[in-house]
Amino acid sequence: MNSEVTKSLNIGICGLGTVGGGTLALLRENSGEIKHRVGFDLRVTRVATRTLEGKDLLAIEQVSTDVFDVARDASIDIVIETIGGLDPALEVIKEALSRGKHVVTANKALIAEYGNELFALARQNNVALAYESSVAGGIPIIKALREGLAGNKINWLAGIINGTGNFIMSEMASKQRQFDEALKEAQDLGYAEADPTFDVEGIDAAHKLTILGSIAFGIPLQFNKTYTEGISHITPEDISYANELGYCIKHLGIARQSEKGIEMRVHPTLLAKSRLLANVNGVGNAVLVHGNMVGATLYSGPGAGAEATASALVADIIDLARHIKSGISAPVYPALGYVEMHDDLSVIGIEDIEAEYYLRIPAVDRVGVMAKISSILQDHDISIEAVIQKEAISETVPIIILTHTAAEKRLNQAIVAIEALADVTGKINRIRVEPFHGEAT
Repeated sequence: MNSEVTKSLNIGICGLGTVGGGTLALLRENSGEIKHRVGFDLRVTRVATRTLEGKDLLAIEQVSTDVFDVARDASIDIVIETIGGLDPALEVIKEALSRGKHVVTANKALIAEYGNELFALARQNNVALAYESSVAGGIPIIKALREGLAGNKINWLAGIINGTGNFIMSEMASKQRQFDEALKEAQDLGYAEADPTFDVEGIDAAHKLTILGSIAFGIPLQFNKTYTEGISHITPEDISYANELGYCIKHLGIARQSEKGIEMRVHPTLLAKSRLLANVNGVGNAVLVHGNMVGATLYSGPGAGAEATASALVADIIDLARHIKSGISAPVYPALGYVEMHDDLSVIGIEDIEAEYYLRIPAVDRVGVMAKISSILQDHDISIEAVIQKEAISETVPIIILTHTAAEKRLNQAIVAIEALADVTGKINRIRVEPFHGEAT
């Protein structure tokens, strides 16, 4: 499209649910400001959604229930995919890219699992697949990593990147609620789905971490190698014991480059209460990034919702519009921030990491039990930093141990040996601890 003759840009939206509807509303409400930013009108001329009833489709020239109509419409310049899920979103995006259309999506699952293939298809057709809104809603974390911090070598990043999980953990901490009670509250308020598996088991966060880690370290998207652990096993007692030790528990996504390779993991984490991420509560999201030159930078804000996600979607549309007006046919920035990926870096398994650990061990209240546990830990090169031994409940007592840094593989072996003791009455609850050395507090 020649910048001298550009009068408008035609946009088609696939899917008009919460996010799609929010995007349409934002484009309408801020149309004047957007025109000043790009120099011409951005017009939504076509919409496809499964259900037309109750939708505000005023002034939309073409409306249908077939999302492929948008991808195949020769007059559409940019396709917005807000269908969600993989089917039919994946095929719709492939169709649009193959026909030389730019695509903007909020679909983190699709990017994390099929992004390598889709970005290659976009390059072949000299168009962009933009995805800022796929991670952390309205927080511009992808732009920050890919562009703002491009001069840095990223050492690590950590984030609260699922608002539902953070809300549940915040409710458990502030009101001493059981997990099931906090989950029901999240569902009643509309933060959690009827089937909350993606949120509470860490799958949603793992999709997002896969994307962030790829941009941070220049590695291909590898969702299948991201370790994922949920929060359903966390109890109010764990939160209370962590508090006694000076920590809170957050469900974090962590990506780090170590001597062994790239760590990619989502799991409950003990954080010192003074740390920045420890003080992000409710449904908010936050991502902390540590670069070798800039140090630690924190990005915080709404991680979901129609307005926040639409804000990020429209930011991508504006970027594309500016490129088009400038006569740039291909995107300026590589999709994942690297023209040449680091093929020499591999994602390591969870057993290959080293961390500090919190252990809650249910044991018989008997002299010598602690000595046996300490001996097993010592045999596996695991040293103890702190111990809390609570009053007995019936004949058992919870023993809380905080370890120094240890190899996860060795800790797993020690846990098996401790659980085999006759005086240990159940499974050990293990939570990783992250000090995040180098973080500004």
